[in-house]
Amino acid sequence: MDLGIRGRVALVCGSTRGLGRACAEALAAEGVAVVVNGREKESVEEVAADIAARHGVEVRGVEADLSDSAGRQRLLAACPDPDILVTNNAGPPPVVFVDVSADAWASALQANMLGAIELVQGALPGMRARRFGRIVNITSAMVKSPHVLMTPSVGARAGLTGVMKAVARDVVGDNVTVNNLLPERIDTDRQRQMAELAVAARGITLEEAYAEIAATIPAGRLGRAEEVGAACAFLCADGSGYLTGQNLQLDGGAYEGLL
Repeated sequence: MDLGIRGRVALVCGSTRGLGRACAEALAAEGVAVVVNGREKESVEEVAADIAARHGVEVRGVEADLSDSAGRQRLLAACPDPDILVTNNAGPPPVVFVDVSADAWASALQANMLGAIELVQGALPGMRARRFGRIVNITSAMVKSPHVLMTPSVGARAGLTGVMKAVARDVVGDNVTVNNLLPERIDTDRQRQMAELAVAARGITLEEAYAEIAATIPAGRLGRAEEVGAACAFLCADGSGYLTGQNLQLDGGAYEGLL
């Protein structure tokens, strides 16, 4: 299926591994030129070269920490006019609610709410002027299924979701869409971290921890990063201009709610 975005330019944040890289790969496979981003220069360069070699598109790498404004501005300076923006950043670690410090709340807001907002603010004017834009925010299942050990993530990402809903309604008339991906139980380093917490807390093996996680999912398995990448590419398609302001859950059927 041709998504009609060959020749477009995408800025994909946090894309040297995990879900961000999967999104960069999926877009590159559609002929999109990609700017990849990470905190470590060597890994950024390696990933950029690898994606370019395998997909035959232009790929540039930008070393920048998205948790601070200087890093975000460096990224926007390197790619000032993206047609596609995928925001993504590592989430805060699990923590007991009463132990969340003021600094931890501030850090979560910077990394998982304010950072994405600043990048969207930078990309939107050009998208609206060109009358094409696709913005995809990788948030979390915690937005719709809050967990008490993940309150910094819940607060920051729920706040981002509200802001993006308002923005989506304002810009869709210029063929700019804004949607969110809500992944859960995807087989990435983040899920391994959660499994290792179960190992440490309960004395089970890593294999047993993964089996317990899979047993909570109706699909009977963890999701694959490339499945998230495919969903991201679909939201960025030329033909997805009527799909906006949505929260697409990628959870193997785990969410029990109706809406």
